[in-house]
Amino acid sequence: MRTKKFAYQMFALLVIAAVMLSACGGGGGSSASTGDALYDAAKAEGMLTTIALPHDWCNYGGVIDAFKAKYPGIEVNELNPDAGSADEIEAIKANKDNKGPQAPDVIDVGFAFGESSKAEGLIQPYKVSTWDTIPNDAKDPDGYWYGDYYGVLAFLVNTDVQPDVPQDWADLLDPKYNGQVALSGDPRVSNQAIQSVHAAALANGGSLDNAQPGLDYFAQMNSAGNLVPLIANNGLVATGEVAVRITWDYNALAAIDTFEGNPNATVVIPATGRFAGVYVQAISAYAPHPNAAKLWMEFLYSDEGQLLWMEGYCHPIREADLRARGVVPQELLDKLPDVSGAVFPTLDQLNTAKELITTNWDSAVGADVQAAP
Repeated sequence: MRTKKFAYQMFALLVIAAVMLSACGGGGGSSASTGDALYDAAKAEGMLTTIALPHDWCNYGGVIDAFKAKYPGIEVNELNPDAGSADEIEAIKANKDNKGPQAPDVIDVGFAFGESSKAEGLIQPYKVSTWDTIPNDAKDPDGYWYGDYYGVLAFLVNTDVQPDVPQDWADLLDPKYNGQVALSGDPRVSNQAIQSVHAAALANGGSLDNAQPGLDYFAQMNSAGNLVPLIANNGLVATGEVAVRITWDYNALAAIDTFEGNPNATVVIPATGRFAGVYVQAISAYAPHPNAAKLWMEFLYSDEGQLLWMEGYCHPIREADLRARGVVPQELLDKLPDVSGAVFPTLDQLNTAKELITTNWDSAVGADVQAAP
């Protein structure tokens, strides 16, 4: 990353930047711009191995299906859909000398994991054909990693179980939520859970530079008995085992579609502590199928791929360029919630918070968050 600062302002500023870029000749491009050579090379490899891509996360199910339909002859081998960012990194390390089906070709990880993976020599550079329309502060200048989409942390609430819908972080400490609130990952390894703690800090006297109040907040929640030590997913919300799931807004909104009114549920963007998180893509330095990995990246960053993120309620990283060129259907624009006031942490702030939270969660909070049996 050129400045090691994720200097996003709110979306309006991105739109202005994209309009200026378009005026200078920046274009949308598509996977087709790579020609047939890359597809032929990928088809010869015959497989793409992904990891940690739940189908209900940001419309990954639709993305994978569209990729397979567009590029027949390439099998998509999906590893551990519910893994966290740290698990993805460990999978690369564990399979450095393994070209078998357990070695991931590509990773989708939290923003803070991109630079550290590069520093450890775990990822390789590749610049997609739409490279110029990805904001500079959301990509490594040498092409080792690049942001792909972002969301804002929200509450998914099963209103059949808990009709009193929380509107802010402070509400979740109320005794009425006893045994009802869960994170969407283990804060010792999961990017989403780590950033949930960081977001809670913003709403409880902390800042992007000080995540300690987030640990204090969850210590209080755990002590009160409100925190459920399970990794929440939409299935647990559907059954009522978790009444309030803290998750990215796109996960929560996708769940509402899946539930279809059974159970009744709603999504809340908290009034304070609105925290935006960017996820980045990268190709493993040890990818068994490097051409398939490059083709996958071309697809994700094409107009087609970026619009598929919006179908899953995500903000694609090239959204400003797409809007400036008028290629986003109105129904997709209408799907995204109001996240005004959301803040984008810098890489340094994310790394500092990550170190604090992962190191001190056990001693400060004491909740051993695990996947449901």
